[in-house]
Amino acid sequence: MTLDVHTLNQALLAGCGVLLVAILAVRGSVRLGLPSLLLYLLIGVGLGDAGLGVEFSDAKLANALGFAALVVILAEGGLTTHWHEMRPVMRLGAALATLGVAVSVGVMALAAHFLLGMSWELAVLLGAVTSPTDAAAVFSVLRRVPLPQRLNSTLEAESGLNDAPTVVLVTLVSAGGHHGVLAFAGEVVWELAVGVLVGVGVGYAGAWLMRRAALPASGLYPLAVLSLSVFAYASSATLHGSGFASVYVAALVLGNSELPHRAATRSFAEGMAWLAQIGLFVMLGLLVSPGRITLEHVGVAVAAGLVLTYVARPLSVLASALVQPLPWPELAFISWAGLRGAVPIVLATIPLSEGVHGATRLFDIVFVMVVIYTVLTAPTLPTVARVLRVARRSEPRDLDVEAAPLERIAADLLMVTISPKSLMHGVEVGELRLPKGASVSLVVRDGSTFVPQPRTVLRHGDELLVVTPRKIREKTEERLRAVSLGGRLAQWLGSDPHPPAP
Repeated sequence: MTLDVHTLNQALLAGCGVLLVAILAVRGSVRLGLPSLLLYLLIGVGLGDAGLGVEFSDAKLANALGFAALVVILAEGGLTTHWHEMRPVMRLGAALATLGVAVSVGVMALAAHFLLGMSWELAVLLGAVTSPTDAAAVFSVLRRVPLPQRLNSTLEAESGLNDAPTVVLVTLVSAGGHHGVLAFAGEVVWELAVGVLVGVGVGYAGAWLMRRAALPASGLYPLAVLSLSVFAYASSATLHGSGFASVYVAALVLGNSELPHRAATRSFAEGMAWLAQIGLFVMLGLLVSPGRITLEHVGVAVAAGLVLTYVARPLSVLASALVQPLPWPELAFISWAGLRGAVPIVLATIPLSEGVHGATRLFDIVFVMVVIYTVLTAPTLPTVARVLRVARRSEPRDLDVEAAPLERIAADLLMVTISPKSLMHGVEVGELRLPKGASVSLVVRDGSTFVPQPRTVLRHGDELLVVTPRKIREKTEERLRAVSLGGRLAQWLGSDPHPPAP
């Protein structure tokens, strides 16, 4: 097909129409308690050969586009993750992403070979592609379920980290490698190690650069940070490391560094991740041909899903809990909340693009399995949380701080929002006792602005503009958070703004 302006106009019309329908469909998915990915997949199926007749069967292109979308989604996951919340459960999250994945792959491979009659190659591939959880699927549902922070952080850490080892495993098996178990394990460990090291290096180097670069427009900062995350992926992949581990780690470092316009960067990354998810799921729906799916596919998908949900997943959670124990109701919820989404379907395109014998059947089985068990599991999460007594009221964040650099002087402008939870309510401006050189220059209250005096009393909902020299910016933020958590009695620069989790 020749690309000209007329073709471009038609493509833009169709693409924007699908995008708007997909965005509006999010509202319906939230009401039903289902991940929006299911609606996006159905949109893709409706556009495909069973609906409007749009033909798309290029597995290699789908695999490449799927990887590109996952890079953006993982970058957003790292940028929006708060390290001080994840750190207490990092051991369990990492164990679920490594040891848990290994247990799940082993159980699923044995079941697929001996119970479902698959060859060892397809059995291992089925176990590998269905073992990782999907961050987009998990958190689009868990937003409706008020959970303790450590449960949310555990699921977030797992979904952000478990893509990397499974991508390596699926790629090696699909390429026809005949290595032993130890050789496979060594290759996985090597690629993960390279990916983590590259991610840490790019993350810290990028944060150092962003803090010292006074860019001429605030909109350039989100682009630069997202570009650094993608650069980490590409650099690691070029060095034969795990690009997915690298992009997540780099984004995690960048997202938790003191960057200019950090809140705007996270919002931009979230919007790009939504765009990547919509495009990814619609494309995967196009790749599916409903005419290929038979009752045999459905039967195998149901059987494999039962093994995954009631055997492989619980065993993987129990094995991982040996590293960092949790109360059994929380472990039970983690086991039930291991939703699969686009990741298994994207991983299933790897053997499809490599021409592995039986890969088309595997892809169709994985697609059916993801749809069926997401529909059955996702709506039950609020009920399961209540039955297990792990649900609790969600708490608002205590303080929001955004920073913008001032180009002509070595200073930053902090935009502080006092939330309903903050103990800064009732504190006088003079009682903030900010480090010498920092000051509250403006207060926005109920749509009006005024210059505060030392006796001005702060209230919930106030927005403060604080000017601070760059060299004491960190101390200024620490002091603001200390007062927000401890009120006017907070010790002078002595309160820990992020106390350890109980």
